[in-house]
Amino acid sequence: MGNKNGTPVLTEEQAEALSASSGLDPTQVREQFDAFVAEHPKGKMKKGDFKEMMQKAMPKKDASKMEKHVFRIYDTNNDGCIDFVEFMVVFYIMSDGSPQDVLGKIFRVFDVNSDGTISKKELARLIKDMYGLIKVDNPEEASKEF
Repeated sequence: MGNKNGTPVLTEEQAEALSASSGLDPTQVREQFDAFVAEHPKGKMKKGDFKEMMQKAMPKKDASKMEKHVFRIYDTNNDGCIDFVEFMVVFYIMSDGSPQDVLGKIFRVFDVNSDGTISKKELARLIKDMYGLIKVDNPEEASKEF
């Protein structure tokens, strides 16, 4: 994603690449981009914006524990923000990628420190956070079973 005079710009190459990977035509990609920029004028979604989006997406759930893990999937360049390209790539990979692509993204959720392995501690932490998401009375105790 580029920037022209302080305004986010989606290049033709990016629109074509996102079109090829998402199944949307380039016009639909541009419409999605315009909606993203209308919501995020600098072209980047910060952690607070992402938290708000998660709360809207799951209003009856306490997603606070999982949002940091999900945010890491989207923030592929680790700059603390999600730009439109990152958002679209992950959104469509998670919804319509190859099994290997989807598993790679899921692995990144569990690999909290991004060292290429999932430790028992990381797995226990994610299980505890997931139990919290589904409102188990005592997530800490429930996650000890694993």
